[in-house]
Amino acid sequence: MLFQTPLIKGTLLKRYKRFLADVELCDGSVVIAHCPNTGAMTGCAEPGYQVWLSPSTDPKRKLKYTWELAQNHQGHWIGINTHRANQLVIEAIHAERIPELDGYKTLKKEVKYGSENSRIDILLSDDNKVDCYVEVKSVTLLLEDKGYFPDAKTTRGTKHIRELIEMVNQGKRAVLFFCTQHTGIEVVSAAQRIDPEYADTLRQAMQAGVEVLVYSAQINQKNVAINQRLEFIY
Repeated sequence: MLFQTPLIKGTLLKRYKRFLADVELCDGSVVIAHCPNTGAMTGCAEPGYQVWLSPSTDPKRKLKYTWELAQNHQGHWIGINTHRANQLVIEAIHAERIPELDGYKTLKKEVKYGSENSRIDILLSDDNKVDCYVEVKSVTLLLEDKGYFPDAKTTRGTKHIRELIEMVNQGKRAVLFFCTQHTGIEVVSAAQRIDPEYADTLRQAMQAGVEVLVYSAQINQKNVAINQRLEFIY
């Protein structure tokens, strides 16, 4: 995924009110950027991190900049914009870089499904296969050399897992896809201490036949792309 407009480099001063971040640009000016991440962002939003913003030319936008990337003091790249995860996975499916999801003729986004009024991130279909429901999650929490999801309690995420279980029970294929937007993550686990209900529901889902896929992303200020499969350890 190439950034259409060159990103603007700066230094993070602070993140606040969940959706706002003060960033000092290289010319010394300070701007307020939109933070497209509702999570706790533990270890991803420390003052002093180098960050990259995407500019907008839309005159209707209140904030001109969107916070896209960060680089921590260890040199790890972090994808801040959680909305990019879906784009990365869709791009990788089209490019046939995810073998487990190859061979489907049709890809649809944001399709209504399930008994709890949800929308699936990706629906893959083919005349010769059962439908495949793919729920994508962005992973950025790194603790002691391991990635975890979620980084904050998520009733919505737990609901999504229940919906995937329902699809398996209907004879469909269901995949929970963890896209690790943190180059320091080499393995992913469920964050039992942060959200035990999510972790327990995920265990039930795996026992029911929901597949879990984890892929890393290669990240720099010009391009972000799905890289290689990682291990999921419950």
